[in-house]
Amino acid sequence: GYHADGWKKMLISYNSPTKAYFDTSDKDPFCMYNYLLDITTWNKSIRRGFIKVKIIDYAGNTVESEINSEASTFQQYKRVKILTGFHQDIEKIAKISLTFSTKNLIGPKHKLRILQMRLKSLNNPKR
Repeated sequence: GYHADGWKKMLISYNSPTKAYFDTSDKDPFCMYNYLLDITTWNKSIRRGFIKVKIIDYAGNTVESEINSEASTFQQYKRVKILTGFHQDIEKIAKISLTFSTKNLIGPKHKLRILQMRLKSLNNPKR
């Protein structure tokens, strides 16, 4: 990828139809489709870990998000916003699946109880 700040003046002055992506992937065509995951949890105790998102369309096509390198902290009734990216865009989502992981091999497994969730496309804000 290229740093956008080095190209900004040139792209704006020519009204270039170039699309900008928050992140790029290591696979061709290199673009990432970004979503903002906004969740509120209701666990009584604090949970710290990672969320992986899987979205499925009506034809059964599935795409999984990349796990963020930084763990999130989830507290009762507190909203957490997570930027998540996919290698492919799914226009009409039929199902969303979340997986919570602490990446800890030792110790008890914890569940994350979701009270409310919103998944918003940043590439197509109307969705």
